[in-house]
Amino acid sequence: MCNSYAAKRGVGILLTKVIQQAGAGVLLVEDDRDGRRLYAEWLTQAGFTVHQAHNGLQALERAFEAVPDVVVTDLNIPGIDGFELTRRLKQDPRTRSVPVVAVTGYAAFAADPGRAQRAGCDLVLEKPCSAEELETAVRNLIGGHR
Repeated sequence: MCNSYAAKRGVGILLTKVIQQAGAGVLLVEDDRDGRRLYAEWLTQAGFTVHQAHNGLQALERAFEAVPDVVVTDLNIPGIDGFELTRRLKQDPRTRSVPVVAVTGYAAFAADPGRAQRAGCDLVLEKPCSAEELETAVRNLIGGHR
């Protein structure tokens, strides 16, 4: 009986976390149209509400208009790059606690992998990443910040 109760309770806790994350807002920042569409499709299929931006300045505007639960950004984006975007998000009281996932194939990342973390990124995924890797990263960060 205890094992059965514990198992049911564990499933209940897991379901509660999944329900809390359902519809969570993701701000997706990617300048490559095809990449942005692909990531948006993956995240939408995973149950997230996805808002998109194609450059760093547009991303800042969108994040300040409606604070997302998590930001997924490329580092090599026009306007302000993903490093500066992350710094500004982490400096502003409205978005300071929003986790940031950098998804990048940016060559400079290989030379200095800690740069993204010093800018404030909570996690860095290297391109190409899979739908499962992206979904897991977003769920783990949202779960840790709620």
